[in-house]
Amino acid sequence: MRNTLKITVAVAAASAVALGASACSAPSDVTASSDKNDTNAPLVVAASPTPHATILDYVKKKLAPQVGLKLDVKVFNDYKLPNKVTDDGQVDANFFQHKPFLDSYNKENGTNIVPVVNVEIEPLGVYSKKIHKLSDLKPGSTVSVPNDPSNEGRALKLLAENGVITLKPGVGSDATLTDVKDNKGIKITELEAAQTAPRLADVDAAVINGNFAVGAKLKPATDALALEKAQGNPYANFLAVKKGRENDPRVKKLAKLLNSDEVKKFIEDTYKDGSVIPAFGPVKG
Repeated sequence: MRNTLKITVAVAAASAVALGASACSAPSDVTASSDKNDTNAPLVVAASPTPHATILDYVKKKLAPQVGLKLDVKVFNDYKLPNKVTDDGQVDANFFQHKPFLDSYNKENGTNIVPVVNVEIEPLGVYSKKIHKLSDLKPGSTVSVPNDPSNEGRALKLLAENGVITLKPGVGSDATLTDVKDNKGIKITELEAAQTAPRLADVDAAVINGNFAVGAKLKPATDALALEKAQGNPYANFLAVKKGRENDPRVKKLAKLLNSDEVKKFIEDTYKDGSVIPAFGPVKG
């Protein structure tokens, strides 16, 4: 018999972590219905509205029926609740976050949620209204970066990868301004992530999260002077489950579909502005 768990959750305020995981708040009434021992039961997945639920809805309508998978997509407008209800077993999986965010959540809450497959990334990019290429930055130029730990590290790494600055050896996505070995005379200004796009004209260049860039009518694919790479990026958004659920046949089916050529094409066709790009390659074999 199918067990039905009905939970009522309050809308929770959460700071935007531009995870590519869009900040969301939960629906006021969420019903998760799934018998964990019944592989024919719907797989209930918690997701942020865009692009996560959009991608899942495509899979649900176009691909899942072909492999006998039933999907029930629950949309959340909050950062914390999808992991909470996944850990509680009120949903089977979630799709909304990247690894640094999940690692922090697991550490703070004593949970053990794990990634299954990377799907997409909303890339961080360098934008400017004053220069046309990064080599135009000279000593005295100003570059703004998001000031929250997750995004500042991403921004500094992106600048270093493109030769704008040099970081200390061994420093990666967790870099801070103190990890800048050589700023090459460029002044780096910290701003709240949401302010980097509105204040773009105040600096020579700015590192801006994908969602804020699109909100400011910037097109990552054509306007960015540099973009994060998708392959192997720790900020790729992925399907996640509570540890021990990775081998659920329904989860395996969804993981395969989310990494299919059809989903890759859907993402590329739907987000032609480059705001969302696949974080996996073409299916082989």
